[in-house]
Amino acid sequence: MRGGGGENYETSLREGGEIIFYILENLSERWKPADILIDKNNLWHLNGLPIEPSGLIHKVDVVWNVAHPSFSIILSNFSIPEIGSSFFSSTMENNREILEEHLKDFGMKMPRRIVLPLYQKDFDGPRERYAIKKAREVFEKFSAPWIVKSYIEDGTMGVHVANTFDELVGSIEDGVKHEKSILVEELIIGKVASVHSVPGFRGEDIYTFPFENSFGNFSFAEKEKLISLAKDLHNHVGAKHYLKSDFVLSPKGKVSLLNIDSTPDLRQNSHFYQACGSAGVKTHNVIEHILEQAF
Repeated sequence: MRGGGGENYETSLREGGEIIFYILENLSERWKPADILIDKNNLWHLNGLPIEPSGLIHKVDVVWNVAHPSFSIILSNFSIPEIGSSFFSSTMENNREILEEHLKDFGMKMPRRIVLPLYQKDFDGPRERYAIKKAREVFEKFSAPWIVKSYIEDGTMGVHVANTFDELVGSIEDGVKHEKSILVEELIIGKVASVHSVPGFRGEDIYTFPFENSFGNFSFAEKEKLISLAKDLHNHVGAKHYLKSDFVLSPKGKVSLLNIDSTPDLRQNSHFYQACGSAGVKTHNVIEHILEQAF
């Protein structure tokens, strides 16, 4: 189930399409995907045809919901099993301020950041001074190095690393050229690990996949520390079926959380794909486990 309006509408359409395609390509012998699309006017469609939510009862066995979690209430009212984020975990994933507040329970922080909205002449003044003005705002909030991100097109992200004020100005200027908002984030130097966690897999309450393919060589103690944090985070945010936790471990042993994601990246050679390989399992085996756990 995808769509549902809101600012994440396009992301929901893309993620839902990738799940449909993956199941068709890899699990079609046992599972037949159906495309449930909720448009921006809140109208429901099944495989392109309008349908009332009650009409799903005898047409689907389980719904993988990448639309807004509020639709879970409707599915629950009709006793339709669901894969997806709880309202709480979705809030944690999409509201950084709330997530940062909850991370205090772990003694963990996230990199500082500033979002620079799309340049508007009436509010931001002369175009030729904009990048310098915004670079100064960033410089006053936190020091180098910085990572500057902006969307280019078709979901492609332009990423710059800036170590000096002049490089920061140039990076912001490049983002402005693409007429998109810009994210400037504190770049924490250290070893980066993405830990994927799935409940019930291989008989474990929460199974975490190996992360040898992360950026950095981790000692046994460091791995155990990150695995423990990933499991605690999985429980704390109420992730029901899957969670990816991106960490950075500083040279002094301090762990920061970069991001969380409740939808696995099913593209070939994605980090999730590689993590499954490190665990000696095919990605489709994990996805089938997630589907079966929904009942």
